[in-house]
Amino acid sequence: MEKAQAEVRRVFDGQGNADEELKFLKGVVKETLRLHPPLPLLIPRECREMCEINRYEIPKKTLIIINAWAIGRDSNYWVEAERFYPDRFLDSSIDYKGTDFGYIPFGAGRRMYHGILFSLPIIELSLAHLLYHFDWKLPNGMKA
Repeated sequence: MEKAQAEVRRVFDGQGNADEELKFLKGVVKETLRLHPPLPLLIPRECREMCEINRYEIPKKTLIIINAWAIGRDSNYWVEAERFYPDRFLDSSIDYKGTDFGYIPFGAGRRMYHGILFSLPIIELSLAHLLYHFDWKLPNGMKA
């Protein structure tokens, strides 16, 4: 929390470009969405043709539901998958575009959430303002 707060205060005090310099804050948002996607189960889709995935045959017209919550915690995709670690996104090309199927908090492909370009700046700006104006501490000496 202190690292994100220091970054926000440095940038907002006029020492940097808010859009380009808030890399750790963007990592915090990405990591939060990895562990807590807005739609844990993505919108169901119907299989158009028979296919095979990991030796499982999926018949045509089968309803498929993608578990984004489980993918975000899959140790095949993520080192220390259960750990909140925003630094994993600092030098990473993984983004919200839905092209890397290990990270799909907003879905992927044509049916990906289209409000993403509107909602992400609002999330980042809201978090930045909270971090800038308030000092956050866990109650009663708790540790994260």
